[in-house]
Amino acid sequence: MVHPTAIIHAKAQIAPNCDIGPYCVIGEHVVLGEGCRLHSHVVIDGHTTLGRGNEIFPFASIGLKTQDLKWKGGLTRTQIGESNTFREYSTVHSATGDGEVTLVGSYNHLLAYSHIAHNVSLGSHVIMSNVATLAGHVVVEDHAVIGGLAAVHQFCRIGKMAIVGGCSKVVQDVPPFMLADGNPAETRTINKVGLERNGVSDEAQAALKQAFKILFRDGLTITNALDRIEAELPPLPEIRHLVQFARSSERGLSK
Repeated sequence: MVHPTAIIHAKAQIAPNCDIGPYCVIGEHVVLGEGCRLHSHVVIDGHTTLGRGNEIFPFASIGLKTQDLKWKGGLTRTQIGESNTFREYSTVHSATGDGEVTLVGSYNHLLAYSHIAHNVSLGSHVIMSNVATLAGHVVVEDHAVIGGLAAVHQFCRIGKMAIVGGCSKVVQDVPPFMLADGNPAETRTINKVGLERNGVSDEAQAALKQAFKILFRDGLTITNALDRIEAELPPLPEIRHLVQFARSSERGLSK
């Protein structure tokens, strides 16, 4: 299952049933889980671990040195879960500081030319469309969708089940369960399609719609809006998560 043109360091750890195609290059400190498939011309290097069942398409590059100019050396890691898809020319970079890690969860679908920069923490079941770009230290929660050509600024967060429209410029946090779009991105409404696809109840959807109105349409400060949401809306898990996310925001919300 290893093509004769592939170059694999003798100390790399390759689990059974991996399929490694032509001209792939795998570095010394790479660990590949069982059943990974590398189509061709894939480069995986650095202290990089991939779980089982990942599929990586031609010219993807995973685990190489950060592009951050603050790099001072040291041991940094890239840690990837299982059953992810990395399409053509996608890139995942290792962290910047000694002992730090770039994290990618499981069951993500990362399309062509998508970019995950140093110290990113990407959840699971995330879709990044073509040329979607995450700068350093970005956090993306589970089941988020990032549209094609969207760019997310350093240290921003994309909340659970949020969707970012194509070509958007995200410079502040996108709240969970919401739809953000524009340049700069603004929170437009709830992500109704995403909520339905992920089985969120009608009761929770109605509460989130009310929370959106209070946060983004009633002219309140974020603090006052969150106090009102907690006082007036049912304490559903989705509402509690939205409030916690907003209260912990350091860059502010995309309004």
